[in-house]
Amino acid sequence: MELIKHGHACVVLCEGERRLVIDPGIFTDPAAFTGASAVLVTHEHPDHFAPDRLQAALDSDPALEVWTNSSVADRLDGLGSRLHVVGNGDAVSVAGFDVHVHGELHAEIHPEIPRIQNIGFLVDGQVFHPGDALTVPDEPVATLLLPMHAPWSRTADLIDYLRAVHAEQAFAVHDGLLNDAGLGVVSGLLGERGPGTPTPFSRLAPGDTTEL
Repeated sequence: MELIKHGHACVVLCEGERRLVIDPGIFTDPAAFTGASAVLVTHEHPDHFAPDRLQAALDSDPALEVWTNSSVADRLDGLGSRLHVVGNGDAVSVAGFDVHVHGELHAEIHPEIPRIQNIGFLVDGQVFHPGDALTVPDEPVATLLLPMHAPWSRTADLIDYLRAVHAEQAFAVHDGLLNDAGLGVVSGLLGERGPGTPTPFSRLAPGDTTEL
């Protein structure tokens, strides 16, 4: 499987001719949809879900389908059987990929801000994209996509999350709001300049790929 990093929170997973797009939001080049077999959306925030762009991709490819939670689904019209609502504990086949769904709620930003739905996707037992939550799946994870920076996160919590998931490796996502200095500081704390985790952590720049 090939992992391609796109802007901010979006990645594309490729195997043969199959291309699974996860969380193509407003910071993602629409080219991420090129050749897409299916789209997964973790939650409704615009850095993960851009309704107009997704609708345009769906209009241009009648075979394209979407898997997401009910709050995102409510904002997509006219898709019929192309729209699939899933939730915590579901196991589905998406364009030939085995996808397990974990989690229910977005991480808390502030006690006075209501929490919204958020689901994470574990693809083929290999890659876990948690969306905007630090969900620990109840099954092994080979590659964790770690939300590197967000209004709701502390680096200390990310270190503990890496330890809890205990993946074989981790790559940064949700890093589009950090400048080069911030990327260096947080990467160091999650890696060689931090207290240590069992999981090697690295960052792919937008457009970079890696084989899993």
